Amino acid sequence: MVEKFVGTWKMIASENFDDYMKAIGVGFATRQVGNRTKPNLIVTVEDDGVVCLKSQSTFKTTEIRFKLNVPFEETTADDRKTTTVVSLEGGKLVQKQSWDGKETNIEREITDGKLIAKCIMGDVIAVRTYVKEA
Repeated sequence: MVEKFVGTWKMIASENFDDYMKAIGVGFATRQVGNRTKPNLIVTVEDDGVVCLKSQSTFKTTEIRFKLNVPFEETTADDRKTTTVVSLEGGKLVQKQSWDGKETNIEREITDGKLIAKCIMGDVIAVRTYVKEA
């Protein structure tokens, strides 16, 4: 159920994100900003089943809108143009981004009331932790 992800989530921790950004090919200057940014994640679901994921920070706001299991074109916060598919797998919201023959996965799940986002590129895994705003 996507509904359990709905709400505004505030980032409280980010581990290994610099290594993950390096692994996907993000340049130094953008990584510096990415490491300092603590975005809020806002998840909504519309009546027609379209899911909206908005990442909001003082630096940049990005938004993707999608239906589960339907591929779409995404321009990421670091300006990669990816073909993305989001699916529900075992209670996790799994976002697969493909570009230039590469692929990365972002797995989001709710654990102990927190939203845990695992960013996976090969053997590099970053973990970003969010708590729900009241």
